[in-house]
Amino acid sequence: MTCSTVLTGQDLAVAGGAPTPSVPVPQLEWSPCVRGSAFDCATAKVPLDYDNPSGRTIELAVVKRKATDPGRRIGTLFFNPGGPGGPGTVQMPQNYERFPREVRERFDIISWDPRGIGSSTAVNCFASPEEAADWSAGKAAGFPVGEKERAAFIAAYKDLARRCERRDPELLRHVSTTDTARDLDQLRRAVGESRLTYQGISYGTILGATYANLFPDKIRAMVLDSNIDPEAWTNHASDDDPRLTTFLRMGSDRTAAATLDQFLTLCGSTTTAHCAFSAGSPQATRDKFDQLMQKLRKHPVGAWTYAGTVADVVNSLYIVHPGWRDLAGRLQNLWQGRAAEPSPLPPPPAVPHPNPYLGEEQGAAVLCGDSPNPRDPNVYHGLEEAAAARAGDAGRFWTWAVEGCSTWPAVAADRYLGPWNKPTAHPVLVVGTTYDPSTPYTNAQAMAKQLANARLLTHNGYGHTALLNPSSCINTYTGRYFIDGTLPPAGTTCRPDTPPFSVSKPIGGVATGGGGMAGTVS
Repeated sequence: MTCSTVLTGQDLAVAGGAPTPSVPVPQLEWSPCVRGSAFDCATAKVPLDYDNPSGRTIELAVVKRKATDPGRRIGTLFFNPGGPGGPGTVQMPQNYERFPREVRERFDIISWDPRGIGSSTAVNCFASPEEAADWSAGKAAGFPVGEKERAAFIAAYKDLARRCERRDPELLRHVSTTDTARDLDQLRRAVGESRLTYQGISYGTILGATYANLFPDKIRAMVLDSNIDPEAWTNHASDDDPRLTTFLRMGSDRTAAATLDQFLTLCGSTTTAHCAFSAGSPQATRDKFDQLMQKLRKHPVGAWTYAGTVADVVNSLYIVHPGWRDLAGRLQNLWQGRAAEPSPLPPPPAVPHPNPYLGEEQGAAVLCGDSPNPRDPNVYHGLEEAAAARAGDAGRFWTWAVEGCSTWPAVAADRYLGPWNKPTAHPVLVVGTTYDPSTPYTNAQAMAKQLANARLLTHNGYGHTALLNPSSCINTYTGRYFIDGTLPPAGTTCRPDTPPFSVSKPIGGVATGGGGMAGTVS
């Protein structure tokens, strides 16, 4: 099935008319980000508060890569790399080659650091990087273990909240997903697009869903990859003190546990030449992992504590190649009592600020202001034990990931709480990965169901986002959809190009049918 409207070229007049004229369109003065760079940079000025557009303004750092085949250019694709807290001016250039070739040929690709983040007007609650590092060193890595660490962890985030409230309380109330969706509409206007073409991954999916319901007549094409269930994000549009955290409502603990189990199963199904941590069988490898966690609880290896290692494990499951093989090597080193080297960071891109300050408070300002979490720090230990009972070590990690929200000093002034089913000018393409350590496949199913007109495309694979865990099958469908609006057939399932721990030829394939492994990570 294809959607009825071909999407090439500019649309004519859009139903609903132009946005409120009282907010001037930002002027983008593009220039090469650095000498010789293939990327162009600009700065956009937008209102801090869209309800008071003549008041304080803030700046957004914006980056663009022009279409590589300008003669066949269709328009502009806007990209949000997730987070919340992901700096688009860094992460889009780093991941530019991951976009399908035909998309790079036919679209300018633009990203930006959302308000509060990175090189835009940023939330920064410390006087210096040294002060920030000292604060971070005062709490346990990963999550707290034991009563003493829990008290220090809670105290650290109370201290962070006090610092942030002192620095710029007004900014903290205006870094919501809704504010950023309005910024995105301003950027769309600034480049002269009558409708939005957009790809959001992870947190970028809730941003996309918010935009689609604030500006439903402005949707040209939208891909939402590795989704957050809007009802989970908003606590079902309720401000009552929630029983669970954002990530426990989403099921991040369960899907991380299921993905870790796949990692250990596949590792144990191959040899140590392919997975250094293999113990010769899936069960033996799972047992070995449990024994390693128990050993680390009693005897850390250098700086590698039990909780810090669990955090590294969950984060290392995001990118299968080379993340899974590298993780297996680190776990084997720890098993042998050797301190492991952390994964190297990707090389900085050629932009003016390749390493902007990205303190924890930036993502927290968006998440805590936007999404309700329990306000009593003392309930988190009980939540942790319940999550650990259903999801093991990963449950502990995901419970404490938002404890800072319990004492956060601000609630966003402008939050979109639904409804999520406003009919959009064109259908939305929702992509979900079956074994994702962060955003469960069930959340992609929920997103596709809650949006008024959406098609679910299943990535029967591993890792966080199909964009960063390549599947030529997924790329074929997303590329075709961006270019001419063609949706994949209902029930389409894709596989990754290369399985984990594999040196075999790529297997990227497609099966049309019952939605692959629907529900296996719920």
